[in-house]
Amino acid sequence: MRLLRCAPAAALLAVCALAAEPVRVVFDTDIGNDVDDALALAILHALESRGEAKILAVTITKDNQYAAPFIDCVDTFYGRPGIPIGVVKNGKTPEDSAMIRVPATRRNPDGSFVYPHRITDGAQAPDAVSVLRSVLEKQPDGSVVMIQVGFSTNLARLLETAPDLVARKVRLLSAMAGAFPIGNPEYNVKTDIPAARRVFRDWPSPIVFSGFEIGQALLFPAANIEHDFAWVANHPVADAYRNYMPMPYDRPTWDLTAALYAVRGDRGYFSLSQPGRVDVDDEGRTIFTPDAEGTRRYLILDPGQKARVLQAMILLASQPK
Repeated sequence: MRLLRCAPAAALLAVCALAAEPVRVVFDTDIGNDVDDALALAILHALESRGEAKILAVTITKDNQYAAPFIDCVDTFYGRPGIPIGVVKNGKTPEDSAMIRVPATRRNPDGSFVYPHRITDGAQAPDAVSVLRSVLEKQPDGSVVMIQVGFSTNLARLLETAPDLVARKVRLLSAMAGAFPIGNPEYNVKTDIPAARRVFRDWPSPIVFSGFEIGQALLFPAANIEHDFAWVANHPVADAYRNYMPMPYDRPTWDLTAALYAVRGDRGYFSLSQPGRVDVDDEGRTIFTPDAEGTRRYLILDPGQKARVLQAMILLASQPK
């Protein structure tokens, strides 16, 4: 359990001795387009097991029939089959993906699933926006951290239908998106530029971006997939990693960094840019403009922080349940 850090003026307050509540998170992912989403979800489950986070829902921006089943496999594997799962409708990337299809359909010799799950087709899951609205309505004001590690489709649609709800309930959006301060068009942005523009411009809470350059500088080692996940014979996240591309390969940790910051933003893993605003051009480039009144920042990774950040992500992603 973590203890609240108290300002000197409040040091005598009894409340300072109380354990901090877990960070309430919603994970919005394009699971299936890259394997870092799966590792990021494993990190969130580890943080919940440690009492640091509470996964309120997982919503999906990949419009593929196996995305929700795979999420269900992972949630059930970690003992949390009741986490609400919502799927995008008319999404941008319906393409097949072995990293989600293979684990979600693997069966034992007796015909049972290797990774038990209740959702066998994404069509069985509710719309992501309805899940987001339902979950947010039940949370205390200013208590939710949104983690967006895919396209902005779901969150843009949420803003269109319930902007006041977002303003009341969400205190931070941690987004893996863009390249900073300015760089090449990044996949999560350019896949749905209108949605990214809407969210980056209109989202009412602060947004902290983990840009392409952060995860690219921190590679998850294939050796750790083979060794650190071996505490169980069949692990859905390691299975996904092996099916994403031929082993061995070290993969950038883009989405893991956004998940880590969302829950442990006060641990000094990263530095932060000055405040500003973020615009998106017609090609999908993110353009950061400093502004003292701005509510957008991006992560900065100093050379001295790299080893500690990578170690934390490896340990959390492979933590036994």
